[in-house]
Amino acid sequence: MMVITLLTQADCGLCEHAKTVLASIRRDLPVTVEEVDLDSPEGQTLSDGGWVLFAPGLLIDGQPFSYGRLSERRLRRALARTTASIKE
Repeated sequence: MMVITLLTQADCGLCEHAKTVLASIRRDLPVTVEEVDLDSPEGQTLSDGGWVLFAPGLLIDGQPFSYGRLSERRLRRALARTTASIKE
């Protein structure tokens, strides 16, 4: 099962959008979603690579995927590719 980590901040409209997208994804695909506050020590550690410029940040199985407004279409394509490569 894939693990999606969502790095969020308080009062973040884009974070709420990302949560909605991830709820839709979870209905269709076997993924686990972990939410981490970007301002927490864990959130800072995850974003230390410099790739998260602002919330929300998204990691798939620990690998950076995106930050800012989350595209459901792009995420679904990435998850489909990941699932296909696991099955091979």
